[in-house]
Amino acid sequence: EADRGGVNIEEVYVYDNRIYHNRYQIDVPWTNKMLDINYTSYRNKTEPGSKEKWTVTVQGHKGEAVAAELLTGMYDASLDQFKSHDWIVPGLWDNVQPLLGFNDHNNFSAAVSAAENNPAELYKPPVAIAYDRLATNGYELWGGDEAAHGSTVKIRGRTSMQGERDMAYNINTAKSSAQLANKVVGVEASAAPPMANQEGLQANELREEADATPEDAQPRRPATVIRKNFNETAFFFPQLYADSTGKYNFSFTIPEALTEWKWMTLAHTRELAFGSNHTSIITQKKLMVQPNAPRFMREGDNMEFSTRIVNLTDKEISGQVTLELIDATTHTSVDGWFQNVFPSQYFTVEAGQSAAIKFPIQIPFSFNKPLTWRIVARSGDMSDGEENTLPVLTNRMLVTETLPLYLPNDTTKRFQFDKLLNNKSESLTTESLTIEYTSNPIWYAVQALPYLMEYPYECAEQTFNRFYANTLAAYIVNKHPRLRQVFELWKADSTALLSNLQKNEELKQVLLQETPWVFQAESEAQQKKNLALLFDLVKLSAQSDVFIQKLVQMQLPDGSFSWFKGGYADRYITNYILTGIGKLKRLGALTPDLALRLRTVTVKALQYMDGRISDDYNQLVKYKADLSIQQIHAGQVEYLYMRSFFRDISQQSSKAYDYYYQQGKKYWVKQNSYHKAQLGLIYWRSKEESFAKNTILPALLENVSTDSKMGMYWKSAYAGFWHQSPIEHQSMMIAFMSEISENGATASLTRNVNDMKTWLLLNKQTNNWRTTVATADACYALLLNGSDWLNSDKKVLIRLGNYTAASNNEKTEAGTGYFKKRIEGRLVNEQMGNVTVTVTSNNNLPTSQFPNAKISQSPGWGSIYWQYFEDMDKITPAASPLSLSKKLFIERNTGKGKVLELVKEGQELRTGDKVVVRMELRTDRDMDYLHLKDMRAAAMEPVNVLSGYKWQDGLGYYESTRDASTNFFFSHMNKGNYVFEYPLFITHTGIFSVGIATIQCMYAPEFTSHSKGIKIRVQ
Repeated sequence: EADRGGVNIEEVYVYDNRIYHNRYQIDVPWTNKMLDINYTSYRNKTEPGSKEKWTVTVQGHKGEAVAAELLTGMYDASLDQFKSHDWIVPGLWDNVQPLLGFNDHNNFSAAVSAAENNPAELYKPPVAIAYDRLATNGYELWGGDEAAHGSTVKIRGRTSMQGERDMAYNINTAKSSAQLANKVVGVEASAAPPMANQEGLQANELREEADATPEDAQPRRPATVIRKNFNETAFFFPQLYADSTGKYNFSFTIPEALTEWKWMTLAHTRELAFGSNHTSIITQKKLMVQPNAPRFMREGDNMEFSTRIVNLTDKEISGQVTLELIDATTHTSVDGWFQNVFPSQYFTVEAGQSAAIKFPIQIPFSFNKPLTWRIVARSGDMSDGEENTLPVLTNRMLVTETLPLYLPNDTTKRFQFDKLLNNKSESLTTESLTIEYTSNPIWYAVQALPYLMEYPYECAEQTFNRFYANTLAAYIVNKHPRLRQVFELWKADSTALLSNLQKNEELKQVLLQETPWVFQAESEAQQKKNLALLFDLVKLSAQSDVFIQKLVQMQLPDGSFSWFKGGYADRYITNYILTGIGKLKRLGALTPDLALRLRTVTVKALQYMDGRISDDYNQLVKYKADLSIQQIHAGQVEYLYMRSFFRDISQQSSKAYDYYYQQGKKYWVKQNSYHKAQLGLIYWRSKEESFAKNTILPALLENVSTDSKMGMYWKSAYAGFWHQSPIEHQSMMIAFMSEISENGATASLTRNVNDMKTWLLLNKQTNNWRTTVATADACYALLLNGSDWLNSDKKVLIRLGNYTAASNNEKTEAGTGYFKKRIEGRLVNEQMGNVTVTVTSNNNLPTSQFPNAKISQSPGWGSIYWQYFEDMDKITPAASPLSLSKKLFIERNTGKGKVLELVKEGQELRTGDKVVVRMELRTDRDMDYLHLKDMRAAAMEPVNVLSGYKWQDGLGYYESTRDASTNFFFSHMNKGNYVFEYPLFITHTGIFSVGIATIQCMYAPEFTSHSKGIKIRVQ
């Protein structure tokens, strides 16, 4: 039956005590569920950047018109070598094949005799006959030359709507088929490139046109269109245009890459009839440049920037190719700086062949900027050009020294920046000296949120913290109208919010990861506009959906989260995400709409955590542990603290919860100060205010340290981890005392909270609190009861030696009291280490130390950041339990198999060599959440390009490949020695710095180590 798919028919009979068994399969195709998709109008060979209008026809199996929905897409086919991509027709109508078995083993033994009864049938393949046909033009006869020498050309073809020809050639000639195929491609090239618009004219072309002779003496050469758009997807449209005959039309401009494209189409009807099709499109030109540009460059390297000149015509061509190097930030030529001494070279390329051209360059030191390169080739009236931008990375380490400035009220105070005053290193290069000041702690939280948003790694904690920052940004804008007015003023500026450089997301990510100081050099006005864009409410709302969807995808079926996708369930990470949701809920930042969309994630995660706390309790019962002694530890305390945010959601383990709740109350003294503060909040929220305020709070204050310059802090600052976490510890103390002070705060308690915030702000360095977890906690702490400082309006005068910076001149914004001044490195001198700061609340700054200034008791904060580059071997690392070394090996094939040969200092490598990087890591203790980052040379291309979770010797880790480095993330590492290897290929010639390998605990940055630098020489 046609509607029931296929069936299997089995035939069984007995003859002469023998069983005869045969099976017949009858397949009934679902022709009524098939759609035919035809590419009616398109060009399979076209020029890059051309404007296209294509037509797709969808019909039923018998050619009838159907009403179908169509999905079409096109991408660079070179991506298939990493992971192939296809749109498969769903197998909804597969044939049904029931198996009708017959048991023949109970009564008879089977005798198989199939070969004799079914002799093989031999088929003779049909002979393909090709007939001579009359040539229709000279091209088909190769201009007559081959025909004159006895070549036979047989052609069969058809003409499409655009006049294309699909040709098959059978050529008997002395020349290779590959050469002739290249000639065919040259003949089949599409129409001439579109006319260059005004933006396409480059500066050198304008100069050439100005110097050109009059048109009557010399023909004018057409301008070269520089190819810049290298998108890997060709189009994305919300809808296609269809007519009643099943034809779908759309128009687009094809990207400018010289490559092969894969065009795929999928269609379906409401009756679930399906069809698919795909084909290849080639973008090419008669004359093409194909640069072999590295992913990045590193200062101090010597390299040969290479390109291939491809000739797809049927004759030899000669011409000139030029390389231009441009500073992407200033748009000025840097050919001299890079020693591009041969920027123009001549070439000659035979028909259908290609030639390699190399430009020797040297990457200068202290050029830590994006570099734009442009290669243009010309031959007669043919030309081609390509332009792109890549980052230039430093081969040295950026060091930041900080001088905190704290003024408790209006006063004049002197400071000394000892590191700057005592600078004696000859190899040290100053990057910048930055001054910042604010009287509003909310502003520090505002500044910190972009750090959370732009952190580049996709672990569950940082994915959540992007949502956390996004939600806090919306909360701040809505709660503080003065800040909202400031952002609106900044956005109203007619200047573009993003520079062309920052629109390049791939380049921006590399620069943010490897050279974060690049974007700090932009003007303060540009930074304000970018910050205002981050706080755009429309954008914030749209991003919330994206972040929530990512969290849903990362959540495991049991409700937990792993650190990186593909890993095991991580109890700490799951508890951390739930605690973050609870903090947003506590602040009032979690709107009802967001809470509703997060509810499924929250409930599933709570069920998982309830199950884990129940497991802890059941284990004690199972092994008959003494339940009267201390059985509560860090994991249970943090669970109770997390659960205190969700008292409205019922628990699945009330018996276990009640047991640990009482354990915490009984053994709170044995916990560290961080967990004591958490227990204080747990009992405060459980209506046991007296126990929290009169018992736990005084115990915490007994161990506090108070400094007139630094504020209030705790010398022992352990959090839930094995390492010290001062920022997280301080944030928890602020949260505990702020919540208690909400109900009738005393003057002393309010002063304590202000002093603790002072210490927290003074420990902020280089626009973040060192880790994403610490930054998120600090933002939460500052937003608790922080509006009492919001209206403070102070003026400040800062003198650095003979240099003066005043808030009046820096135009501080209303509602922020914040200003920032960056001094370029070339202007910084040692005398700037003598610092004098004067603060007043008066609207005007008196000329002589504010003699008539109005005194204010609200504090003010400032910092001076000195950033400089220093050679790696001159930076003394802090003592660390980690040790890391790095070696390079060449993989060679020998008679005994593959062997690894150690790369020695000064040894020459060759392009195409396979290099294996080996890193040996040692840790003298168990550690959690480690990040190992291995830098690569600009001449190395990774083999492992797909990120993912991997296992080696019982150790699980997430491996992520970036343009300039390979990263390894370990959620837990036991004490011991480990070896990691991964392969690379050499792609360029020259002398290159390989860079170093570094390992650091992501949430305790003081635990770090790095390897020594390596240089390689490639011939």
